[in-house]
Amino acid sequence: MKGIILAGGSGTRLYPLTRAVSKQILPCYDKPMIYYPLSVLMLAEIRDVLIISTPRDLPLFKELLNDGSWLGMRFEYAAQDEPRGLADAFIIGERFLGQDSVCLTLGDNIFFGRAFSPILKSAVRKVESGQGGVIFGYYVKDPSSYGVVEFSPEWKVLSIEEKPAHPKSHYAAPGLYFYGNDVVEIAKNITPSVRGEIEITAVNNAYLATGRLSVELLGRGMAWLDTGTYDGLLDASNFIATIQKREGMFVSCVEEIAYLNKWITQDNLLALASSYKTEYGDYLRQVAEGF
Repeated sequence: MKGIILAGGSGTRLYPLTRAVSKQILPCYDKPMIYYPLSVLMLAEIRDVLIISTPRDLPLFKELLNDGSWLGMRFEYAAQDEPRGLADAFIIGERFLGQDSVCLTLGDNIFFGRAFSPILKSAVRKVESGQGGVIFGYYVKDPSSYGVVEFSPEWKVLSIEEKPAHPKSHYAAPGLYFYGNDVVEIAKNITPSVRGEIEITAVNNAYLATGRLSVELLGRGMAWLDTGTYDGLLDASNFIATIQKREGMFVSCVEEIAYLNKWITQDNLLALASSYKTEYGDYLRQVAEGF
């Protein structure tokens, strides 16, 4: 399985912060925002990743992440000239994907919770065994701003609607999706919505129509944070700061995950630690030395 991080868009809800820089480059407490979705792919043991962004912002991501070898990974980059919907990522990434399945994650979503890695690996196994697509449901107070999943009393998925005025449930679909390779052709055959975009909800409904869509619920032990507004970005930063200061363990530390995955060596990790003259570098040294 390969991964795609969609880090495009103009970020107008964060103006003037994002007038000159992608929101996925902005800091969320002590690390760039894109580290958080990248860590999700790494926890799913995905090593080949395509970062999609605007032509303006791609050089920044390349400078930040390089070719991925410092994490024992491989990164490629592609441009999305204008917002054409989330599912456009599969069309842009067709050559990159080849015949592989894919996990798409949005560049401004943050997930945190116990046992998240097994959940991700389970989704990978389902997709790679030919079961279609896997998405997630997360209970929110006001679901009208999201894709909303409707369930039967037996928790069978009945429908998925994009930003409905009258939501049929409180379960939103976070920006994390696992699909087989057929998603590329599905995306190509979707009729753009009234917004002129290739909606991810249309992809999900295509899988649902053939009985090949699984929706896994993320329970109360999971946090899903959207950083697309001033308050959302501040709340997420404060949340990460509180967790790290309380526990002494860093959230979404990509170097640590690479080391624990055995993609880099102890010497590699110590070399990375020495390049940071901050608490971040101190933490990497602690990880390398086994705390």
